[in-house]
Amino acid sequence: MLLPRSVAAHQHAVIDLLAGVVPTKPYKTLPLLDALGKSLADDLPAPTSLPPFTNSQMDGFAVRSAEIANGGGQLRVAAPAPAGAPATTLTPGTTVPIMTGAMIPDGADAVVPIEKAVPDAFPDLHDITASVWLPPTTPGTFIRDVGSDVAQGECALPAGTLLGPAQLGLLAALGMPRVQVRQPLRVLLVTTGDEVLEPGSILAEGKIYDANGTLLEASLRQAGVDVVRTSISDDNPETLVTILRRYTRVAEGSVDLIVTNGGVSKGAYEVVRLAMSGHPVKFLTVAMQPGGPQGIGTFDGVPFLGFPGNPVSCLISFEMFLRPALCLLQGNPAPRQKQRGRLADALKSPEGKHQVRRGTLDKDGVVRMEGGAGSHLIHSLARSNSLVHIPDDVTELSAGAEVEVWTL
Repeated sequence: MLLPRSVAAHQHAVIDLLAGVVPTKPYKTLPLLDALGKSLADDLPAPTSLPPFTNSQMDGFAVRSAEIANGGGQLRVAAPAPAGAPATTLTPGTTVPIMTGAMIPDGADAVVPIEKAVPDAFPDLHDITASVWLPPTTPGTFIRDVGSDVAQGECALPAGTLLGPAQLGLLAALGMPRVQVRQPLRVLLVTTGDEVLEPGSILAEGKIYDANGTLLEASLRQAGVDVVRTSISDDNPETLVTILRRYTRVAEGSVDLIVTNGGVSKGAYEVVRLAMSGHPVKFLTVAMQPGGPQGIGTFDGVPFLGFPGNPVSCLISFEMFLRPALCLLQGNPAPRQKQRGRLADALKSPEGKHQVRRGTLDKDGVVRMEGGAGSHLIHSLARSNSLVHIPDDVTELSAGAEVEVWTL
Protein backbone atom coordinates (compact mmCIF):
# COMPACT_ATOMS: atom_id res chain seq x y z
CA MET A 1 0.00 0.00 0.00
CA LEU A 2 1.42 3.37 -1.03
CA LEU A 3 1.80 5.94 1.71
CA PRO A 4 0.18 9.34 1.10
CA ARG A 5 2.47 11.92 -0.51
CA SER A 6 3.43 14.84 1.70
CA VAL A 7 2.11 18.31 0.93
CA ALA A 8 5.64 19.57 0.31
CA ALA A 9 6.41 16.72 -2.10
CA HIS A 10 3.27 17.40 -4.13
CA GLN A 11 4.01 21.12 -4.20
CA HIS A 12 7.42 20.34 -5.70
CA ALA A 13 5.83 17.93 -8.19
CA VAL A 14 3.48 20.67 -9.46
CA ILE A 15 6.39 23.11 -9.77
CA ASP A 16 8.36 20.52 -11.75
CA LEU A 17 5.34 19.87 -13.99
CA LEU A 18 5.01 23.54 -14.92
CA ALA A 19 8.70 24.44 -14.93
CA GLY A 20 9.06 23.37 -18.55
CA VAL A 21 6.09 25.48 -19.66
CA VAL A 22 6.37 28.88 -17.99
CA PRO A 23 9.91 29.85 -19.14
CA THR A 24 9.06 29.04 -22.78
CA LYS A 25 6.03 31.31 -22.94
CA PRO A 26 6.63 34.22 -25.33
CA TYR A 27 6.67 37.79 -24.09
CA LYS A 28 4.35 40.53 -25.26
CA THR A 29 4.39 44.31 -25.09
CA LEU A 30 1.37 46.06 -23.58
CA PRO A 31 0.28 49.61 -22.75
CA LEU A 32 0.93 50.27 -19.08
CA LEU A 33 -2.64 49.93 -17.84
CA ASP A 34 -3.16 46.72 -19.81
CA ALA A 35 -0.12 45.32 -17.98
CA LEU A 36 -1.78 45.62 -14.56
CA GLY A 37 -1.44 42.31 -12.72
CA LYS A 38 1.04 40.92 -15.24
CA SER A 39 4.69 39.99 -14.61
CA LEU A 40 7.64 41.95 -15.96
CA ALA A 41 9.43 39.96 -18.67
CA ASP A 42 13.07 40.96 -18.04
CA ASP A 43 15.17 43.09 -15.73
CA LEU A 44 14.33 46.69 -16.56
CA PRO A 45 17.20 49.23 -16.56
CA ALA A 46 16.04 52.78 -15.95
CA PRO A 47 16.05 54.63 -19.29
CA THR A 48 16.50 57.92 -17.44
CA SER A 49 17.29 59.10 -13.94
CA LEU A 50 14.65 59.94 -11.36
CA PRO A 51 14.54 62.76 -10.70
CA PRO A 52 15.97 63.67 -14.11
CA PHE A 53 17.46 66.91 -12.74
CA THR A 54 18.33 68.35 -9.34
CA ASN A 55 15.22 70.05 -7.96
CA SER A 56 13.59 71.59 -4.94
CA GLN A 57 11.80 69.47 -2.37
CA MET A 58 9.89 72.46 -0.99
CA ASP A 59 8.36 75.81 -1.89
CA GLY A 60 10.95 78.22 -0.58
CA PHE A 61 14.10 80.16 -1.36
CA ALA A 62 17.15 78.73 -3.13
CA VAL A 63 20.35 79.99 -1.52
CA ARG A 64 24.11 79.70 -1.22
CA SER A 65 24.18 78.32 2.31
CA ALA A 66 27.54 79.98 3.05
CA GLU A 67 25.94 83.42 2.67
CA ILE A 68 23.59 82.84 5.61
CA ALA A 69 25.78 80.51 7.67
CA ASN A 70 26.38 82.90 10.59
CA GLY A 71 22.95 83.21 12.17
CA GLY A 72 21.05 83.89 8.97
CA GLY A 73 20.94 86.94 6.77
CA GLN A 74 19.03 89.35 4.59
CA LEU A 75 19.13 88.59 0.86
CA ARG A 76 17.76 90.44 -2.14
CA VAL A 77 14.99 88.47 -3.93
CA ALA A 78 15.75 87.63 -7.58
CA ALA A 79 13.39 86.43 -10.30
CA PRO A 80 11.52 83.23 -9.29
CA ALA A 81 12.16 79.65 -10.52
CA PRO A 82 8.80 78.05 -11.31
CA ALA A 83 8.41 74.32 -11.88
CA GLY A 84 8.94 73.37 -15.52
CA ALA A 85 11.19 76.31 -16.36
CA PRO A 86 14.88 76.04 -17.35
CA ALA A 87 17.47 76.51 -14.62
CA THR A 88 18.49 80.07 -13.74
CA THR A 89 21.73 81.30 -12.17
CA LEU A 90 21.94 82.45 -8.56
CA THR A 91 24.05 85.60 -8.30
CA PRO A 92 25.90 86.40 -5.05
CA GLY A 93 23.84 88.19 -2.40
CA THR A 94 20.50 87.06 -3.82
CA THR A 95 17.98 84.31 -3.28
CA VAL A 96 15.60 82.77 -5.81
CA PRO A 97 11.96 82.01 -4.91
CA ILE A 98 11.54 78.40 -5.97
CA MET A 99 8.61 76.01 -6.31
CA THR A 100 8.51 72.34 -5.41
CA GLY A 101 9.96 70.34 -8.31
CA ALA A 102 11.65 73.32 -9.96
CA MET A 103 15.26 73.07 -11.14
CA ILE A 104 17.83 74.26 -8.61
CA PRO A 105 19.54 77.42 -9.94
CA ASP A 106 23.22 77.17 -10.81
CA GLY A 107 25.20 78.23 -7.75
CA ALA A 108 22.51 77.32 -5.18
CA ASP A 109 23.17 74.47 -2.74
CA ALA A 110 20.15 74.55 -0.39
CA VAL A 111 16.49 75.55 -0.11
CA VAL A 112 14.97 77.34 2.87
CA PRO A 113 11.23 76.55 3.25
CA ILE A 114 9.00 79.57 2.81
CA GLU A 115 7.50 79.21 6.29
CA LYS A 116 10.93 79.87 7.82
CA ALA A 117 11.44 83.11 5.89
CA VAL A 118 10.70 86.62 7.19
CA PRO A 119 8.31 87.59 5.76
CA ASP A 120 6.98 84.06 5.21
CA ALA A 121 5.55 84.77 1.74
CA PHE A 122 6.85 85.29 -1.77
CA PRO A 123 7.17 89.01 -2.60
CA ASP A 124 5.45 90.79 -5.44
CA LEU A 125 7.18 89.70 -8.65
CA HIS A 126 7.32 93.32 -9.81
CA ASP A 127 9.04 94.60 -6.64
CA ILE A 128 12.69 94.74 -7.70
CA THR A 129 13.73 96.05 -4.25
CA ALA A 130 12.26 93.12 -2.27
CA SER A 131 14.43 91.29 0.22
CA VAL A 132 13.90 88.49 2.72
CA TRP A 133 15.57 87.35 5.92
CA LEU A 134 16.47 83.65 5.94
CA PRO A 135 17.77 81.49 8.80
CA PRO A 136 21.00 79.50 8.47
CA THR A 137 20.91 76.20 6.62
CA THR A 138 23.34 73.51 5.47
CA PRO A 139 24.29 72.38 1.95
CA GLY A 140 21.88 69.88 0.40
CA THR A 141 18.90 70.82 2.59
CA PHE A 142 15.59 70.21 0.80
CA ILE A 143 17.32 69.42 -2.48
CA ARG A 144 16.52 66.28 -4.48
CA ASP A 145 19.62 65.29 -6.42
CA VAL A 146 19.43 63.93 -9.95
CA GLY A 147 19.13 60.13 -9.79
CA SER A 148 18.52 60.07 -6.03
CA ASP A 149 15.45 57.85 -6.59
CA VAL A 150 16.87 55.70 -9.37
CA ALA A 151 19.90 56.38 -11.58
CA GLN A 152 19.88 55.94 -15.35
CA GLY A 153 20.98 52.39 -16.19
CA GLU A 154 20.23 51.07 -12.69
CA CYS A 155 17.78 48.15 -12.47
CA ALA A 156 14.44 49.83 -11.88
CA LEU A 157 12.51 46.55 -11.53
CA PRO A 158 13.74 42.94 -11.68
CA ALA A 159 12.30 40.33 -14.02
CA GLY A 160 9.17 38.68 -12.66
CA THR A 161 7.99 41.76 -10.75
CA LEU A 162 4.21 41.79 -10.36
CA LEU A 163 3.05 45.02 -11.96
CA GLY A 164 0.68 46.83 -9.63
CA PRO A 165 -0.24 50.52 -9.48
CA ALA A 166 3.06 51.53 -7.84
CA GLN A 167 5.20 49.69 -10.37
CA LEU A 168 3.23 51.04 -13.33
CA GLY A 169 3.54 54.53 -11.84
CA LEU A 170 7.30 54.12 -11.75
CA LEU A 171 7.37 53.09 -15.41
CA ALA A 172 5.27 56.11 -16.33
CA ALA A 173 7.66 58.36 -14.38
CA LEU A 174 10.51 56.84 -16.40
CA GLY A 175 8.72 57.90 -19.58
CA MET A 176 7.66 54.43 -20.68
CA PRO A 177 4.21 54.18 -22.32
CA ARG A 178 4.49 50.39 -22.82
CA VAL A 179 6.13 47.47 -21.06
CA GLN A 180 7.14 43.93 -21.98
CA VAL A 181 5.41 41.31 -19.84
CA ARG A 182 5.37 37.57 -19.54
CA GLN A 183 2.49 36.10 -21.46
CA PRO A 184 0.12 34.38 -19.03
CA LEU A 185 -0.52 30.67 -19.08
CA ARG A 186 -3.60 29.52 -20.99
CA VAL A 187 -5.44 27.02 -18.79
CA LEU A 188 -8.24 24.71 -19.87
CA LEU A 189 -10.73 24.26 -17.03
CA VAL A 190 -13.17 21.36 -17.10
CA THR A 191 -15.84 20.43 -14.55
CA THR A 192 -16.99 16.81 -14.61
CA GLY A 193 -19.98 14.86 -13.33
CA ASP A 194 -23.42 13.66 -14.45
CA GLU A 195 -24.89 15.24 -11.35
CA VAL A 196 -23.56 18.75 -12.06
CA LEU A 197 -25.62 21.46 -13.78
CA GLU A 198 -24.78 24.97 -14.93
CA PRO A 199 -26.17 27.72 -12.66
CA GLY A 200 -29.43 29.07 -14.10
CA SER A 201 -30.75 25.71 -15.31
CA ILE A 202 -33.62 23.86 -13.67
CA LEU A 203 -32.37 21.86 -10.69
CA ALA A 204 -33.68 18.32 -11.24
CA GLU A 205 -33.82 15.78 -8.45
CA GLY A 206 -30.38 14.45 -7.52
CA LYS A 207 -28.56 17.26 -9.32
CA ILE A 208 -26.38 20.09 -8.00
CA TYR A 209 -25.23 23.37 -9.45
CA ASP A 210 -21.60 23.71 -10.50
CA ALA A 211 -19.78 25.90 -7.98
CA ASN A 212 -16.33 24.57 -8.79
CA GLY A 213 -16.09 26.02 -12.27
CA THR A 214 -16.82 29.55 -11.08
CA LEU A 215 -14.68 29.17 -7.98
CA LEU A 216 -11.66 27.92 -9.90
CA GLU A 217 -12.03 30.26 -12.86
CA ALA A 218 -12.20 33.24 -10.52
CA SER A 219 -9.12 32.00 -8.64
CA LEU A 220 -7.19 31.47 -11.87
CA ARG A 221 -8.15 34.87 -13.24
CA GLN A 222 -7.04 36.53 -10.01
CA ALA A 223 -3.75 34.69 -10.45
CA GLY A 224 -3.23 36.32 -13.85
CA VAL A 225 -4.09 33.23 -15.92
CA ASP A 226 -6.06 33.15 -19.18
CA VAL A 227 -8.87 30.65 -18.64
CA VAL A 228 -10.62 28.56 -21.29
CA ARG A 229 -13.84 27.22 -19.80
CA THR A 230 -15.65 24.29 -21.39
CA SER A 231 -19.11 22.90 -20.89
CA ILE A 232 -19.54 20.40 -18.07
CA SER A 233 -18.36 16.92 -19.06
CA ASP A 234 -20.58 13.97 -18.17
CA ASP A 235 -19.31 10.73 -16.67
CA ASN A 236 -18.52 9.18 -20.05
CA PRO A 237 -14.69 9.09 -20.38
CA GLU A 238 -14.93 9.40 -24.16
CA THR A 239 -16.80 12.69 -23.79
CA LEU A 240 -14.04 14.09 -21.61
CA VAL A 241 -11.30 12.88 -23.97
CA THR A 242 -13.09 14.52 -26.91
CA ILE A 243 -13.31 17.82 -25.01
CA LEU A 244 -9.64 17.75 -24.03
CA ARG A 245 -8.41 16.92 -27.51
CA ARG A 246 -10.10 19.97 -29.00
CA TYR A 247 -7.46 21.97 -27.13
CA THR A 248 -4.47 19.64 -27.11
CA ARG A 249 -4.66 19.07 -30.86
CA VAL A 250 -5.05 22.77 -31.67
CA ALA A 251 -8.56 22.66 -33.15
CA GLU A 252 -9.66 25.26 -30.59
CA GLY A 253 -6.23 26.74 -29.90
CA SER A 254 -3.62 25.06 -27.77
CA VAL A 255 -3.46 25.36 -23.99
CA ASP A 256 -0.53 25.24 -21.56
CA LEU A 257 -2.25 23.40 -18.72
CA ILE A 258 -5.37 21.29 -18.18
CA VAL A 259 -7.19 21.51 -14.84
CA THR A 260 -10.16 19.27 -14.12
CA ASN A 261 -12.26 18.98 -11.01
CA GLY A 262 -14.03 15.83 -9.87
CA GLY A 263 -13.53 12.22 -10.88
CA VAL A 264 -10.14 11.64 -9.22
CA SER A 265 -11.06 9.50 -6.20
CA LYS A 266 -10.90 5.70 -5.94
CA GLY A 267 -14.49 4.92 -6.94
CA ALA A 268 -15.38 2.59 -9.81
CA TYR A 269 -16.70 5.32 -12.13
CA GLU A 270 -14.24 8.13 -11.69
CA VAL A 271 -14.41 9.73 -15.14
CA VAL A 272 -11.09 11.60 -15.04
CA ARG A 273 -9.20 8.50 -13.97
CA LEU A 274 -10.80 6.51 -16.79
CA ALA A 275 -10.18 9.24 -19.39
CA MET A 276 -6.49 9.39 -18.46
CA SER A 277 -5.95 5.69 -19.09
CA GLY A 278 -2.86 5.26 -21.27
CA HIS A 279 -1.50 8.70 -20.41
CA PRO A 280 1.35 9.39 -17.97
CA VAL A 281 -0.93 10.60 -15.18
CA LYS A 282 -0.68 9.56 -11.54
CA PHE A 283 -3.65 9.51 -9.21
CA LEU A 284 -2.57 9.60 -5.62
CA THR A 285 -3.42 10.72 -2.12
CA VAL A 286 -1.76 13.71 -0.52
CA ALA A 287 -1.58 13.79 3.28
CA MET A 288 -3.91 16.79 3.44
CA GLN A 289 -7.49 17.44 4.50
CA PRO A 290 -9.45 18.52 2.54
CA GLY A 291 -8.07 17.90 -0.95
CA GLY A 292 -6.35 14.54 -0.46
CA PRO A 293 -7.13 12.94 -3.86
CA GLN A 294 -5.01 14.49 -6.62
CA GLY A 295 -4.11 13.78 -10.24
CA ILE A 296 -0.90 14.94 -11.92
CA GLY A 297 0.83 14.22 -15.21
CA THR A 298 0.38 14.99 -18.90
CA PHE A 299 -2.40 14.41 -21.42
CA ASP A 300 -1.27 14.42 -25.06
CA GLY A 301 1.89 16.11 -23.82
CA VAL A 302 0.03 18.93 -22.04
CA PRO A 303 0.56 19.27 -18.26
CA PHE A 304 -2.48 18.04 -16.35
CA LEU A 305 -3.76 18.59 -12.80
CA GLY A 306 -6.85 16.80 -11.51
CA PHE A 307 -8.45 18.37 -8.45
CA PRO A 308 -11.14 16.71 -6.32
CA GLY A 309 -14.79 17.60 -6.83
CA ASN A 310 -15.92 19.09 -3.53
CA PRO A 311 -15.78 22.90 -3.63
CA VAL A 312 -13.58 23.44 -0.58
CA SER A 313 -11.22 20.64 -1.65
CA CYS A 314 -11.05 22.28 -5.05
CA LEU A 315 -10.06 25.68 -3.70
CA ILE A 316 -7.60 24.27 -1.17
CA SER A 317 -5.94 22.29 -3.97
CA PHE A 318 -5.51 25.46 -5.99
CA GLU A 319 -4.20 27.46 -3.02
CA MET A 320 -1.80 24.78 -1.84
CA PHE A 321 -0.42 23.56 -5.16
CA LEU A 322 -1.15 25.59 -8.29
CA ARG A 323 -1.13 29.14 -6.92
CA PRO A 324 2.31 28.82 -5.25
CA ALA A 325 3.76 27.26 -8.43
CA LEU A 326 2.46 30.13 -10.56
CA CYS A 327 3.86 32.63 -8.07
CA LEU A 328 7.30 31.01 -8.11
CA LEU A 329 7.57 30.37 -11.84
CA GLN A 330 5.93 33.40 -13.44
CA GLY A 331 5.99 36.02 -10.71
CA ASN A 332 2.27 36.31 -10.22
CA PRO A 333 0.08 36.06 -8.32
CA ALA A 334 1.70 37.57 -5.25
CA PRO A 335 2.21 35.02 -2.48
CA ARG A 336 -0.41 34.76 0.22
CA GLN A 337 0.45 36.79 3.30
CA LYS A 338 1.31 34.46 6.18
CA GLN A 339 1.05 35.37 9.82
CA ARG A 340 0.49 33.83 13.21
CA GLY A 341 -2.98 33.78 14.74
CA ARG A 342 -4.35 32.62 18.08
CA LEU A 343 -7.18 30.10 18.10
CA ALA A 344 -10.42 31.30 19.63
CA ASP A 345 -11.42 27.71 20.43
CA ALA A 346 -9.75 24.34 20.83
CA LEU A 347 -9.74 22.01 17.83
CA LYS A 348 -8.77 18.51 16.77
CA SER A 349 -7.03 17.44 13.58
CA PRO A 350 -6.54 13.98 12.02
CA GLU A 351 -3.21 12.34 12.66
CA GLY A 352 -0.79 12.34 9.74
CA LYS A 353 -2.69 14.92 7.69
CA HIS A 354 -1.98 18.59 7.10
CA GLN A 355 -5.39 20.12 7.77
CA VAL A 356 -6.45 23.38 6.16
CA ARG A 357 -9.48 24.98 7.81
CA ARG A 358 -11.46 28.07 6.94
CA GLY A 359 -11.34 30.87 9.47
CA THR A 360 -11.99 34.50 10.22
CA LEU A 361 -8.99 36.41 11.52
CA ASP A 362 -9.88 39.53 13.49
CA LYS A 363 -7.78 42.65 13.98
CA ASP A 364 -6.52 41.39 17.34
CA GLY A 365 -4.98 38.29 15.77
CA VAL A 366 -7.63 35.87 17.02
CA VAL A 367 -8.86 33.37 14.46
CA ARG A 368 -12.23 31.65 14.63
CA MET A 369 -13.06 28.56 12.61
CA GLU A 370 -15.85 28.89 10.04
CA GLY A 371 -17.81 25.65 9.71
CA GLY A 372 -16.37 22.20 10.26
CA ALA A 373 -13.75 20.24 8.38
CA GLY A 374 -16.18 19.03 5.68
CA SER A 375 -15.07 19.73 2.12
CA HIS A 376 -18.61 20.59 0.93
CA LEU A 377 -19.08 23.57 3.26
CA ILE A 378 -18.88 26.35 0.71
CA HIS A 379 -21.03 28.71 2.79
CA SER A 380 -18.40 28.69 5.53
CA LEU A 381 -15.75 29.28 2.87
CA ALA A 382 -17.61 32.39 1.69
CA ARG A 383 -17.65 33.74 5.26
CA SER A 384 -13.91 33.22 5.73
CA ASN A 385 -11.04 35.64 5.25
CA SER A 386 -8.21 33.20 5.90
CA LEU A 387 -6.94 29.63 5.72
CA VAL A 388 -5.74 28.08 8.96
CA HIS A 389 -2.99 25.46 8.80
CA ILE A 390 -2.60 22.61 11.26
CA PRO A 391 0.55 20.53 10.60
CA ASP A 392 0.35 16.79 10.02
CA ASP A 393 2.05 16.02 13.35
CA VAL A 394 -0.52 17.94 15.41
CA THR A 395 -3.77 16.29 16.52
CA GLU A 396 -5.06 18.72 19.16
CA LEU A 397 -4.70 22.42 19.85
CA SER A 398 -6.09 24.36 22.78
CA ALA A 399 -7.76 27.74 22.70
CA GLY A 400 -5.09 30.44 22.43
CA ALA A 401 -2.64 28.21 20.60
CA GLU A 402 -0.74 29.85 17.75
CA VAL A 403 -1.33 28.64 14.19
CA GLU A 404 -0.17 29.71 10.73
CA VAL A 405 -2.78 31.73 8.89
CA TRP A 406 -2.88 32.64 5.19
CA THR A 407 -5.01 35.70 4.53
CA LEU A 408 -7.35 35.49 1.55
